[in-house]
Amino acid sequence: MPKPREIKLRQKAVRNIHKITKVMKMIATARYQKAFKRSRGTRPYAEQLRGLLDSFMRSPEARSAWQRHPLFKPRPIRRSAILIVTSNRGLAGGYNSRILRLAMANIQALEKSGQMVDVHIIGKKGAAYFRFNRRAVAAAYTTLADSPRFAEAVPIAERLEDDYAAGRIDAVKLVYMRFFSVGRQGPVAVDLLPLASEAPGHNGVSNPGATALAASTAASPSQNPATPGAAAAFDFSPDPGPLLAELMPDLLKSAIFQALVDASVSEQIARMVAMTAATDNAETMGRQLSRAYNRARQTQITSALSELMGGVEALA
Repeated sequence: MPKPREIKLRQKAVRNIHKITKVMKMIATARYQKAFKRSRGTRPYAEQLRGLLDSFMRSPEARSAWQRHPLFKPRPIRRSAILIVTSNRGLAGGYNSRILRLAMANIQALEKSGQMVDVHIIGKKGAAYFRFNRRAVAAAYTTLADSPRFAEAVPIAERLEDDYAAGRIDAVKLVYMRFFSVGRQGPVAVDLLPLASEAPGHNGVSNPGATALAASTAASPSQNPATPGAAAAFDFSPDPGPLLAELMPDLLKSAIFQALVDASVSEQIARMVAMTAATDNAETMGRQLSRAYNRARQTQITSALSELMGGVEALA
């Protein structure tokens, strides 16, 4: 049995851990509230923009302009890029491991199909993972703020857009932690480019039939102005070509930005859950150590009394 002094030192360490995890839980809760409000505030724009372009695509006047746009045209896939969104900090339970597990499954599936894969990573944890596994990355973005800004998503989207338009890559996947509700978050792998509203998923193991532009908005039928299968009538000013050329890059940027916002909310929820569990475990361990200390102290006192009585009897 450990000595009372040793148990006392362990009790002090557990109390310190309890204080730290409790404070981290409170911080994560405050950040979650802020991130959740931002997510709810940015989602309507992405939903309406996606619905508007869906309607444009079904319009006979805009269909030809849509199909001529370089971000729309699908082509044989020889090289794919995969954009992975992870966190800059740890202590969030299995948040990063779930994302990276799905990302590696997609990478392996793409390579098995004969494609070359360029990895674009967001977050220090993801960059450290690929560095540890000695896998080169095409780009690493490790300076994004905890509350992502739209300006931070713009250069990421522009690089992917330029690489796709120049033919350096033929498809782009996005892997991130999707925020469905407070009680449900899950990693998803969705198609980002080409911008095909109803195109099937590329070779890989991403969610069947999902595209990043649809998955990042997930509008309900009442929110989405586009009705599947309906041909909308529009009067275009300017012509559909210049209008779509302006809106399509914005669609890509808004999809990446919404993924960053969703990832931020999911990260804070994961950290709240992890710190709550850690705090509860520290409280349980503290009670166990208190009982162990009492037993050890009682044993020590009983032993001291026995030695004292033995000495008295010897003197008698």
